[in-house]
Amino acid sequence: MNMNYLKMKVINQHTKHSLRFRDLGIDTNQELVVFMPASCHVCKSEGFQALTRLSVSFNGSAIIAALNITSDGLLHEGEISLSKSAIQKLKVKDNDLLQVAHIEALQSMTHVRAKLYGNVLNQQQYDEIIQDIADEKYSNIFLSSFVAACSGTNMKLEEICSLTVAMIKAGNKLEWGNEVIADKHCVGGLPGNRTTMIVVPIIASLGIMIPKTSSRAITSPAGTADTMEVLTNVNLSLAQMRKVVEKENGCIVWGGSMKLSPADDIIIKVERALDIDSEGQMIASILSKKAAAGATDCVIDIPVGATAKVRTVDDAISLTLRLKRVADYIGLNIQTICSNGEQPVGYGIGPSLEARDVLAVLQNATDAPKDLRQRAITIATEIIKLVWNMEKQPAEDLVIKQIDSGEAFDKLISICEAQGEFHEPKKAKYCKIIESAGAGIISEIDNRKIARIAKLAGAPDSAEAGIDFLVQLNQDIGSGQPLFTIHANSPGELEYAYEYYKQNEKQLIKLSYE
Repeated sequence: MNMNYLKMKVINQHTKHSLRFRDLGIDTNQELVVFMPASCHVCKSEGFQALTRLSVSFNGSAIIAALNITSDGLLHEGEISLSKSAIQKLKVKDNDLLQVAHIEALQSMTHVRAKLYGNVLNQQQYDEIIQDIADEKYSNIFLSSFVAACSGTNMKLEEICSLTVAMIKAGNKLEWGNEVIADKHCVGGLPGNRTTMIVVPIIASLGIMIPKTSSRAITSPAGTADTMEVLTNVNLSLAQMRKVVEKENGCIVWGGSMKLSPADDIIIKVERALDIDSEGQMIASILSKKAAAGATDCVIDIPVGATAKVRTVDDAISLTLRLKRVADYIGLNIQTICSNGEQPVGYGIGPSLEARDVLAVLQNATDAPKDLRQRAITIATEIIKLVWNMEKQPAEDLVIKQIDSGEAFDKLISICEAQGEFHEPKKAKYCKIIESAGAGIISEIDNRKIARIAKLAGAPDSAEAGIDFLVQLNQDIGSGQPLFTIHANSPGELEYAYEYYKQNEKQLIKLSYE
């Protein structure tokens, strides 16, 4: 027998250790954490230290988790615990025996380090990085390094193409068997603007397949998935999603639950914490999700404004060119439109408040936000032009008919029921009306600060929290006139949001005087 093989086998037999699980009830959000006592013989024999990345396995499943050491009697010798998110992944219960072991060094981190030093990476290198991220082998520190390495203008066009392809390859890819699969996306940075939940039922009611996978909030008070979750279930499996789409021609679900470009959802969590949304990763994120969902034709809305994600028309043109180049590379037909990004869209900012606005538009309510309705009409019109090669006016007339007749509203309710059941939006427990300290004409609105107030009020984690924004640019207002209402589910969050408003009152909404 080969002695080297025997030696390797013996070593491997001793690198996995069994420890008895006990639930400590510790929530670390999405970070996978394993807890072991400082006295643990395994820690001593294997040289495990705090924050070491370990493989933890049970019943044929394994995760990579960061080690936290306990030293106050929380765990006894021979015991091990996991964070709530890790427990859910491994499906363990008290007294189950878990195996722990060292993990192999991540070779893909050499590529991340090369990128940090400004090197250009190739397709294979991005494949290796993204696969390791999708397999959840990267700690938050490693993920932060990758996000930072790709931020700003650090990625060349060919690298964005490679990153997009790598993201597609690392997850599932849907095939629908239809010649045309429509989709839409908004680059974001604009509070409110919940057009997806209006556009999808319009398009689906016309018989065009539009399986919409959406993200949760990154740096905003609500993502489409957060808002749709107010009305129905968005955590569908691939099989469940397919069943809904086959029945209703469309859906609005959270993409992260189906592992479509799964590395993107992991990266997004770090981007959210760092408040970074770099152009290269944004392009790869958008287009990989569309391709993975099986889209053939997609309309992308690019809001442009001083406090939106895309600041200038020149930036929008540059982004459009790169989006189209990458889309061509992966075989996706796209159309971009530039929209006004100088102010929030609709009244509501926050999941429940935005869901209320969507329902108002689709029900043709007299107090429905006109700007949200018009944006949805514009995007839906562009989709019909793209997939049916129709002229603008007849396409727009068709879209308006679907809203005015109630067919689009009926389709939204049908989609909600197919995904689970329909729920009416709820209201927050507390609110505070913010009034203007002076009179004048509104000349500037800071989208980022408005969004910040909504987040401090608790959105999106508290679905009912956020802002009702009551004014618009160029509006003539009087002293004491309501500007917006803050909604929160706790007095503390309401006060945090109000204090931030008071500190930024002059920059938030600027007035000009004639």
